[in-house]
Amino acid sequence: MNLLKRWIVIMLAVFLAAWLVPGIQVNNGGWAAYAIMAAVLAILNAILLPILKALSCGLIVLTLGLFSLVLNAAMFMLSSNISQTWFGAGYQVEGWLAAFLGSLIVSIATMLFANDKSAKRDRDNS
Repeated sequence: MNLLKRWIVIMLAVFLAAWLVPGIQVNNGGWAAYAIMAAVLAILNAILLPILKALSCGLIVLTLGLFSLVLNAAMFMLSSNISQTWFGAGYQVEGWLAAFLGSLIVSIATMLFANDKSAKRDRDNS
């Protein structure tokens, strides 16, 4: 259930990013493009992002964590390219600024809505 909830939150955040950021466009596919982009982004964030953070931990410490934002933007752009070339989804990110803003929106939405600590706290109190 937690995986489904997280995927839906990422999909809605990807939709919000496409709606707010001018450099992100969805050409065809509708909700399927958002669903594919969310799935690819979730898989890359689960597998590739921890490896990249481990390899660049010195740079992350040196920049006081700001390099993590660059890595998140790179994952956002990479997931857009994968969803376009492999799955034919029309989710297109143009440039680093759009990728940065889109990844920031997705990160904030995931942090706020896909976090199940409050549900766990409610179960523990009852």
